[in-house]
Amino acid sequence: MMTRALNGGRATRSFSPDARWCVCVAILALAPTLTGSSYVLNVGSLALAFAVLATSLNLIFGFTGLLSFAQIGFWGVGAYVAAIAAADYGLSPWLAFVVGGAFTGVLAILVGIPALRVSRASFVIVSLSFTLLATLLSRSWIDVTRGPLGIPGLPAPSITIGDKLLLDGHDPLTFYCIMLGFAALALGVIFALIRSPIGRILLATNQNEALARSQGINVKHYQLLAFSVAAAFSGMTGGLYIFHLGIVDPSIFDTYYSEMLLIIVILGGAGNFWTVIVAAFVLTAVPELLRFDPELRLVMFGAVLVGAALVLPGGFGGYLREANLKRWRKEVRP
Repeated sequence: MMTRALNGGRATRSFSPDARWCVCVAILALAPTLTGSSYVLNVGSLALAFAVLATSLNLIFGFTGLLSFAQIGFWGVGAYVAAIAAADYGLSPWLAFVVGGAFTGVLAILVGIPALRVSRASFVIVSLSFTLLATLLSRSWIDVTRGPLGIPGLPAPSITIGDKLLLDGHDPLTFYCIMLGFAALALGVIFALIRSPIGRILLATNQNEALARSQGINVKHYQLLAFSVAAAFSGMTGGLYIFHLGIVDPSIFDTYYSEMLLIIVILGGAGNFWTVIVAAFVLTAVPELLRFDPELRLVMFGAVLVGAALVLPGGFGGYLREANLKRWRKEVRP
């Protein structure tokens, strides 16, 4: 929202915080296209995938207060469903990744109905068990998933008219633009959801579930909706990203991804939309560009997480909110 204030007889305009953050995220998202480096573009594609995954987790953890370890499970299941749809049933990658997202959205409803009946602590265990079960199935259900070998030779999303190739998903820049378009759509939908009355109800259930229930709100229905939406976007992200890799195997359920998502949401500030997205870009890009060893990278993340818990308990988003509150109090103080 744009506001206008009179300053010394002249009209000045200031942009809303959302608009400023939107510009900041757009600059981060467009930066890899300026380099022309395939490596940077591939890292950028991964950062966009993590931005959607972390925002999906933020919808569950930050807005409903339910800590879920199922997000990587949904991302992996969506990837496998898309790969099977393309490799075994000949579906186009464009349609296959949507099928993967729809499958995980429905699966989340089936998992969420019993999982949301238990306590919040038990929900954590159920969500973790779901991801572990999906990992086990990917390794053991060889007839469907090809076991540890995975499903190789997946096609990249492309558009061809006749013999003319209009869009080649094998090209890093083209795939980055595809991923950017998908991320913009996914993040836009989640942003609209959290700014709608549904988002305010989710926040109310997070702050005081019993009070929200006493007001006649069916808390479980809204939590199930958020769980399903987050799972659908995670599944679509996994489905789209494996067409860039050209293969899906059980490593897609690696615990490294779960740890990364949690660190991104905690450092970005659970319940803050924009700072979580910025944290996803920074925490994905910096270790990749510095080429840290995977184990050393986890040590680094652990140290950063402990440091942030001591210095910024509410994450970067919480720090900014507190700073703004202090500034407003100073301004209104007589």
